[in-house]
Amino acid sequence: MNAKEWKSFLIGLSDIMKENRDYLCELDRYLGDGDHGVTMAEGWTAVKEHLEEMEETDCGKLSMKAGKIFLDTVGSSVGPLYASGFLSGARCIKEKEKLQNEDLVEFWEAFIEGVQDRGQAEIGDKTTLDTWLPILGELKKSKAPETKLLNANELAEQGMQATKDMVAVKGRASRLGDRSLGYQDPGATSAHLIYSSFIVHYKNSKIVQQ
Repeated sequence: MNAKEWKSFLIGLSDIMKENRDYLCELDRYLGDGDHGVTMAEGWTAVKEHLEEMEETDCGKLSMKAGKIFLDTVGSSVGPLYASGFLSGARCIKEKEKLQNEDLVEFWEAFIEGVQDRGQAEIGDKTTLDTWLPILGELKKSKAPETKLLNANELAEQGMQATKDMVAVKGRASRLGDRSLGYQDPGATSAHLIYSSFIVHYKNSKIVQQ
């Protein structure tokens, strides 16, 4: 993926979150404040507005900017989570105008580790990390980078869906105890939207290269 394609991925998350705003809010009404969709849509719309104004070919700087703008715009806990992720990932692709498969693996590994460092959650806690950590586990395996990136998307979806059968132990949803059982976590859902959108752009970039 070149810088233009990477930027397109980041900007495109605005439309993805707007399209899924009501769905994410509906999920969040069961487990939180009911505003997760609004939060994600506002955060990524702000990122879009700022990145569209940038004439930048450094993928690291684009990622850094995305993380900072998202943090400045989103006051909820998800702001620091994704800021930590993008800032960590940005350091791995600093000064790179084109991202090879290996670069993308390194970015997402650092991104997820940054999110986990901030969120301090594990698989089974019913959080966004139930989507992200299965991706990390796949990326750590000794396989071809392209294979890992693509395989991780299916594992992310499985992790997201598995949150329906979990009892929340982190965040606001933890106050519900057993009543949180049976509902899909909104943070895990928006995480899957992010990674699955990346995969769409990743596949498109490979078609263009052929």
